[in-house]
Amino acid sequence: MYLYSRILKERVSLKEVKEESLSQLLRLVVFAGFAGLVVAQTPKFPADIDPVSMSRFPIVERTEMKTDADRAAYDYVVGTAPRQVPLRGPGGVSLYSPGSAEPIDRLNKYLRSGSVIGRRLFELCAIIGAWEIEQQYEWTGHEAAALQFGVSQKAVDTIKFNRPLVGLPEDETVVIQMGRQILRDHKLDSELYAHAVRLFGRQGTLEVAVSIGDYVLAGIMLITPDQQLPPDRPPLLPAR
Repeated sequence: MYLYSRILKERVSLKEVKEESLSQLLRLVVFAGFAGLVVAQTPKFPADIDPVSMSRFPIVERTEMKTDADRAAYDYVVGTAPRQVPLRGPGGVSLYSPGSAEPIDRLNKYLRSGSVIGRRLFELCAIIGAWEIEQQYEWTGHEAAALQFGVSQKAVDTIKFNRPLVGLPEDETVVIQMGRQILRDHKLDSELYAHAVRLFGRQGTLEVAVSIGDYVLAGIMLITPDQQLPPDRPPLLPAR
């Protein structure tokens, strides 16, 4: 009886040891899987990229502004309310040149909200400029906005995949033609200019060109510090 009881206890103890070992093994597997997932989701930036700004230029702090004019420009671009996320992209980069930061931001705000061409065509111009200069950050930031404000999916895809201009609304066709002529041929022919003026007037025609140029400028500003996409924003512009 004593021997049977002892064997039984040893079997129970051995079972407990096996169960505990299995439990530890499962915890290790789960932890390893989680760690692998974290590593997989961590963006691999080039060595000269600041991990906070995700560009070569670290985030500019207000205390770094040297004059009252610079501080006023900083407040105009960044705002005075506390930010949960640092300002990245063209706005953040522009603060390295405070004298240009405010007028660049003021121009963009006007084109976005006050231009005679309206928000739909502004967003169309933004993705045209982003595509022509191959700027992933700006394209990915504006593709959804273009669709949200009424740009046709066909127009977005025509720009995105550099397709012929077939079956698009008249105004979208003219704006895309303008972008392609101005940025590829470095001219705007008389026929297309007259067509644009009939649709948009002289002011609107100029503001189409300026809106496209605004995003070429944004692209140049982001290429210089090699601005990277945040890890939660998948790239939407196909590589060429």
